[in-house]
Amino acid sequence: MNLIAIRHRVAKGAAKWAPTGVYSTLVGWGARTPVPKALRRALLGAFARFVGADVAEAELGLDHYASVGDFFARRLRTGARAVAASSDAVIAPCDGAVAAAGRIEDGTLLQAKGRSFSLAALLADEAAAAALLGGSYAVIYLSPRDYHRVHTPVDAELTAYDYLPGSRWPVSPRWSERVPGLLARNERVAMHLVTEAGPAAVVMVAAAGVGNIWLSHLHNGEAGAQNGHAGGDTRRLRGDGEHRRIDLAPPAALARGDELGAFLLGSTVVLVLPPGSRIDLAAGDSVRFGQRIGGLDEGQGA
Repeated sequence: MNLIAIRHRVAKGAAKWAPTGVYSTLVGWGARTPVPKALRRALLGAFARFVGADVAEAELGLDHYASVGDFFARRLRTGARAVAASSDAVIAPCDGAVAAAGRIEDGTLLQAKGRSFSLAALLADEAAAAALLGGSYAVIYLSPRDYHRVHTPVDAELTAYDYLPGSRWPVSPRWSERVPGLLARNERVAMHLVTEAGPAAVVMVAAAGVGNIWLSHLHNGEAGAQNGHAGGDTRRLRGDGEHRRIDLAPPAALARGDELGAFLLGSTVVLVLPPGSRIDLAAGDSVRFGQRIGGLDEGQGA
């Protein structure tokens, strides 16, 4: 049994017994509980004001969101954001605050000041991690006020998902600064992309209350397929508590800014780009989906 497999066994046990597993279940249940239509505008409006969410950007009126979770996973209205137009642009895949950003030099990434984690453990794939050495990364924390859908940062093909079971500890800055390897221990989905410049990955990390990540291109036979791939909830992958690799055949061809998935509550996105890329961000920066945050060097090749 290799080191990564041992880590998954440990993470599986932690997820089962951690008190946040119970907490996450309760919070997730609350987020999915239907709100009577007559009360939605008042209750969701009050909630939005409390957390600072911008209701004016929402695709629909508040009375169209059946639950708090539906409101969190809201789409943007047409024209709410502009996606950077330059062909070599890397855009922010989501809203949020930058916890860390930099270059991948020794296979480790910062999750917050003074704390790091292994890229190979995050992806559960040593070969994929090795191919990304010399690339760049950003760790973006989404708070309750943020828009909660995640998008592809560059033109790419989405080739596979790795669903990784784990704990669902909080990922707010105060936790990330105290718990080593937190982002590689929590439940997460690594989305593998192939770009003109080489391989890349977008990792959606679950947290307390965020145990059901929506994946826009997950095969599950449901209606609403995009590019031939139906979306789905990762709760159905959690049943056996094992690492699940899902290859997309054919891959989903995505343009910069196309949707990858959604969180029902706040969490974290880790963006990893190929060698030759750059991310012009620093810890403490705020980002909004669609803004240019860096660039690709397409001369590197895959």
